Amino acid sequence: MLVEGVNIVTKHTKPSAQNTKGGIIKKEAPIHISNIQLWDAKSGGASKITRSREEGKLVRIAKKSGEVIK
Repeated sequence: MLVEGVNIVTKHTKPSAQNTKGGIIKKEAPIHISNIQLWDAKSGGASKITRSREEGKLVRIAKKSGEVIK
């Protein structure tokens, strides 16, 4: 999964026919889904998630604001 502006890596490239100069290129790299938190709009930041049963269904609830995530 690519997240914009996160996990920027520098890659050293040799000169080639397509890239005659070579050099150092900054590039976004994938980040594992387990390292991403959901954004809580009510609190305005990232929040951990807890799960609970409501009306027989399992729902996700943000820990910071206590709001149900849909």
